[in-house]
Amino acid sequence: MTNFKDHFSALSSGYAAYRPSYPAELFVYLASLVDEHAAVWDCATGSGQAAVALTGYFDRVLATDASASQIENAPRHEKISFRIARAENSGLEDDSQNLVTVAQALHWFDLDAFYTEVRRVLKAEGVLAVWSYNLFRLTPEIDRVIEHFYRVTLEDYWPPERQFVENGYRDLPFPAGEIDTPEFAMTAEWSLEHLLGYLNTWSAVKRFNQSTVRDGVAGITPALRDAWPAESTSLPVSWPLSLRVARLDR
Repeated sequence: MTNFKDHFSALSSGYAAYRPSYPAELFVYLASLVDEHAAVWDCATGSGQAAVALTGYFDRVLATDASASQIENAPRHEKISFRIARAENSGLEDDSQNLVTVAQALHWFDLDAFYTEVRRVLKAEGVLAVWSYNLFRLTPEIDRVIEHFYRVTLEDYWPPERQFVENGYRDLPFPAGEIDTPEFAMTAEWSLEHLLGYLNTWSAVKRFNQSTVRDGVAGITPALRDAWPAESTSLPVSWPLSLRVARLDR
């Protein structure tokens, strides 16, 4: 099994403050795929955005992450049990979960071991749902600044697994039983300050800053201020989601 690549513990407080929320319609859809709603495992929960949303549809949510720091910064909820655990070794009971979810994290896993674990913990006819998102969209002027920062300035600082996110997980192996899914997108209203905070949660920014002893986000802040519409304190932001779902018939 590969070692746990911890790119995010040092960024966990920023994750909790600045990462976007997933659309409510996504969780309505996922809940509709299973007949029972007793238990769901949110694997690699990070700062718990998906776990909190799942409480509206399931009696119990088990949220795991290999990073203790991420777990510490996740919001508490009476329906959520947090646990520090690897995706490939959750510690859950056999045949105990109706649904397993993975948000923006599948590309870090030992996939063969993880899929074996999913089959072990899911009940018959249980569902695995994974999703990812790549670059957001604001305005053409702002997007050009972000694109250059993402693809040129940070090119050498993204881990190789990032390519799987850019491809919407379509080139990752996935269990049999995959089903067609609707399209979903995340949306938000962000100020420039929130955008800057979000950019600082990128793992490549952290590596760039450490390697060059420069503040990468500060370096593009003037260009972003110039591109930001003078009359707007906040702007709509959107990210298309890439969703893959499989019904596992054991």
